This record gives sequence, C-alpha cells and structure tokens, in this order.
Amino acid sequence: MTTRNRGLALFRFWFAALGLLAVTVQLTHLLTNVPGASAANYFSYFTIESNVIAIITLAIAGTCAWTGQNPRWLDLLRGAATIYMTITGIVYSLLLSNIDVNTPIPWINVVLHYTMPTIMVIDWLVDLPKTRIPLRTSLIWLGFPLLYLMYSLARGPIVGWYPYPFLDPRIGGYAAVATMSLAIAAGALVFAAIAALSTRLHALTTVPDTSVQRSELLTPP
Repeated sequence: MTTRNRGLALFRFWFAALGLLAVTVQLTHLLTNVPGASAANYFSYFTIESNVIAIITLAIAGTCAWTGQNPRWLDLLRGAATIYMTITGIVYSLLLSNIDVNTPIPWINVVLHYTMPTIMVIDWLVDLPKTRIPLRTSLIWLGFPLLYLMYSLARGPIVGWYPYPFLDPRIGGYAAVATMSLAIAAGALVFAAIAALSTRLHALTTVPDTSVQRSELLTPP
C-alpha cells in the first residue's frame, strides 16, 4: 500500500522548477548574447540532456508522491536520472570545471553541475525503491550514455563541433577518446551497481508486520 507524501512531492516540484528555469534562462542568454550559439549544440551537452531527464523525472515522481502512486517503472526512471546526474557532477568537477561548457552564468552553472546532481542523489536515498533492482536490470541505465557517445562522435565530424574536449578526436586522436570514454563508462557501471545495491537497504530497514500473523494464529480454525 502506498501513501501520499506531499512534502516529498513539493521538494521534487521545487527542484524540477529550478532546473527548468536554469536550462531555459541559459539557453535564452546564449541565443541572445553569444554569436553563433545554437540550440542544437546546447542540447548536445550531456549536462543539459541529463538535467532535462532529471527535471522530467522529478516532475513525474513529484506527481506520483502527491497522489500516492509508486509504479515500478518510476524506480527505473529515477535510478537512470540519478546515475546520469552523478556522471554530470563528477565529470564536470574532475575534468571540466575550468573549461567553457556553455554555462557562463554562475548561478546556472552551480545549479546544473552541482545542485541538481546532489538533489537527485538525496531524492534517491530518502525514497529508495520498495522493490529490489537486480544488478542485471541496472545495466539498462547504461544505454543512454552509450547512445550519447555514439551521437556525439557521429555528429562531431558533420558539424565540426564536439561538446567536450575529451570527445574531440582532433585534439588527442580516437585512442584518447576511447580511453576517456572507457574510464567514464567504468565509472557509470560502478554508479549503476551502487544504485542497484542500495535498493537492498529498504528491505533491511523495513520491519515486517507480524500483527496479521499473530491474529491468524490466535483465530481458531
């Protein structure tokens, strides 16, 4: 039986709105003030795509929390969004913090690269799925990063632009791109495994309701 959680719903709605505001304001600023800026390039950043996924996920999860629903597919969607935002936060912090990634407005940069990743992890931990997610199932979460890599490498030569230096073979060659991509993929695999394993915590912390069993024992046949 699921129950409504209006506080959690409002939490999710607030950060979905904040993320949407940040993505929209940044896009408007770029198109208005930066010569040559394009919406196609803007939405080709993993940061923007992962934030859009997180925004949609928070909006859907907020609605479900408000109405007391808990569909199984939502657990998988929340896990995916959490992993993608974790990749965004860690890769930006380690590799891109001093590189122009089309987020020149300081508060928006903080929201998209730090706040939203942190919020998605918190949201996952405070509302762990009630049903365990097997490690094998968690592998589907890696599909989007793989498609993103294929898209970026295929689009790059066509438009003469790559979203990140470590994806640009013109800088260090395809060997460097492959090495960095494998490293990020390994990290994504670890994040997926951690997210899946964390779903076991709910079962460990849930106290089984034995009142029904006692009543059945006390009731004569």
